[in-house]
Amino acid sequence: MSIASETFTLNNGVVIPKIGFGTWQIPNDDATLATEHALDAGYRHVDTAYDYRNELGVGQAVNASSIPREEIFVTTKIPASCKSYDEAKGIIEESLDYLDVEYIDLLLIHAPKPWSEMFKNTSNFYFEENLCVWKAMEEAYENGLLKSIGVSNFTEDDVQNILDNSSTPPAVNQIKYHIGYTQDSIVEHCQNHGILIEGYSPIATGKLLKNEDIAAIAQHYQKSVPQLCIRYALQHNVLPLPKSTHREYIIQNADVDFEISQEDMDTLDQMKSDS
Repeated sequence: MSIASETFTLNNGVVIPKIGFGTWQIPNDDATLATEHALDAGYRHVDTAYDYRNELGVGQAVNASSIPREEIFVTTKIPASCKSYDEAKGIIEESLDYLDVEYIDLLLIHAPKPWSEMFKNTSNFYFEENLCVWKAMEEAYENGLLKSIGVSNFTEDDVQNILDNSSTPPAVNQIKYHIGYTQDSIVEHCQNHGILIEGYSPIATGKLLKNEDIAAIAQHYQKSVPQLCIRYALQHNVLPLPKSTHREYIIQNADVDFEISQEDMDTLDQMKSDS
């Protein structure tokens, strides 16, 4: 599983493993074992969030591992509802306590708006509020509590707001990204500014498992649909975040050392999905 040891380099020089183990919707009681399976399978990048309510479980697995801490890349996120400097500062401290680590490798703003407003056409863009949160993150970054900082679910305008009004550009924008839903505009905008795209839900929360066209291409490579989907993201220089609680699938999802042909990539690129 050599892909698990390969890395991207962020715009601040920090290296980040090319595949992350996602823990969204994994209850805290199950997060420890799932993270242990991932670390045993060769993953060195674990993605959690304050709002996942499983930072404690993830941290227990990281700290119980025989793998040196500096070899495990830990990402967490400030809640979408947090839009003030003071609250962000407090949440950073809480996340450090829950994870029981001296530093966090990557901290993201989970979303530019509270979730209740994320998918509505509201006139409130929270630009100033996000800058307040970003200031707290920058200070923690400068103090060594965070190795890198970034955003999640940010549009071009949201990203540009940070770029135009701070001295520290986002290292990452974590967005939904999968075959048929590649959000090309925001991907291009971020990549043009040296911001790495991470892709969550690379299998569209399981929806792509039912796609016969994708299954046929996966069969050609003697791979599973999830493996094809994860490899697809990597070949677009997107860092995929597959998630599973099953040891077998956790191992399988990191076994993606194969190459999708340009012809098949073109076919996959032409597929469309609503989300």
